[in-house]
Amino acid sequence: MNIAKNILVAVALFMGAVSVNAQEAMSPYSKYGYGILNDNATSAQSAMGGVGYAMQSGRQINVMNPASYASIDSITFLFDIGMDMTKLWSRETDNKGVSHFGSGFGGGLDYVTMQFPINKYIGASFGLLPFSNVGYSFGSKIDNGSESRQGTGGLNQLYAGVGVRPLKGLSVGMNIGYLFGTTYNDTYLYTSTGSSTLFETVVEVRDYHLQFGVQYAYNINQDSKLTAGLTFSPGKTLLGHAWGVNYDMSSDNQADTVGYTSLKGKYSLPALWGFGVNYQWRDRWMVEADFTYQPWKKAKYTNIDDELQSQSFDNRWKVAAGMQYTPNTRGSYLQCINYRAGAFYEHGYLNVLGNNVREYGASIGFGLPAPKSKTVINIGFEWRHRQADPNPLIKENYLSIKFGVNFNERWFYQRKIM
Repeated sequence: MNIAKNILVAVALFMGAVSVNAQEAMSPYSKYGYGILNDNATSAQSAMGGVGYAMQSGRQINVMNPASYASIDSITFLFDIGMDMTKLWSRETDNKGVSHFGSGFGGGLDYVTMQFPINKYIGASFGLLPFSNVGYSFGSKIDNGSESRQGTGGLNQLYAGVGVRPLKGLSVGMNIGYLFGTTYNDTYLYTSTGSSTLFETVVEVRDYHLQFGVQYAYNINQDSKLTAGLTFSPGKTLLGHAWGVNYDMSSDNQADTVGYTSLKGKYSLPALWGFGVNYQWRDRWMVEADFTYQPWKKAKYTNIDDELQSQSFDNRWKVAAGMQYTPNTRGSYLQCINYRAGAFYEHGYLNVLGNNVREYGASIGFGLPAPKSKTVINIGFEWRHRQADPNPLIKENYLSIKFGVNFNERWFYQRKIM
């Protein structure tokens, strides 16, 4: 396929993706803070437990550490688009010991990324990534009426990055991102007399985001390589606005805006540290372990809704491990498939009523090479469990199918005329 045609197709898909709302979470926990966070793992990395800080590959894009961009081959162009479908099962036990069950189904576009070489030692990448997701809907009875709650939105990141290899084995990189998006949290109150009121809180973010990375690869011998990776995003106050709106839906939707405020100095993100170690043996085995840490207790978040004063932030940390096995890259089709598996545990940043929201999960997946092409179709299956601790509050189980297509084409390559 002609490279110019590839670029036009990639840009068209990318611009279309910018106009599409990213997938929403399906959890009442997402009403707190900025919602459910995302670690920017591709479909291939998600099948390996979400690892990537030390991963180097000339065939897969790794946004988790921008230093990895320098590993791309000098004539390779990569374009990766990911989607997922998720089924949720939840259970909540009320004060009387009665269990309430729920379920849901969602999905959509996950990410769009592309990567290309500048020269033999420099690679670049840009794309669109989800940063956080908000999505829930539930209701309950109250005195003299009922209430309904729902939330939508989230934050996205449009980024551009570069990776450089200044010395043998050493790579450094940087992503510059534009963080944008809006979260909506709505509470509807319906009384037995027929009146109805909506109180909506809105947080709108428009700001930049930075990420730095370094990787060092050491060749143990001709067949084995050990790579260490470190990534860092500095903490910062956010730019944008937040406000609340009261709607009297019983009186011509009269609106009253309250608490309109700038985010600067009142809302912030903490620093993020990520460290990983990756071991590769030939083109067959790859194993990695990662650790993530964010001091969320230092972050600021001013609640406009008085009811959410019961929330706070905990320091977030996550451990993940994953592997990939390819029997024989030059063998039969089944031997060329990438077989992947992984698991993770996360001590989350949300604290609800004195309970930390935690999560753990496991995944498997396959990288299916397209016939007569270097393009790879990535399919993964992930199960994850989320609940609070010590009081579990709501227990959630997710089963996700993640699908990605990693287009691999030659960059400015001219065929020789025979």
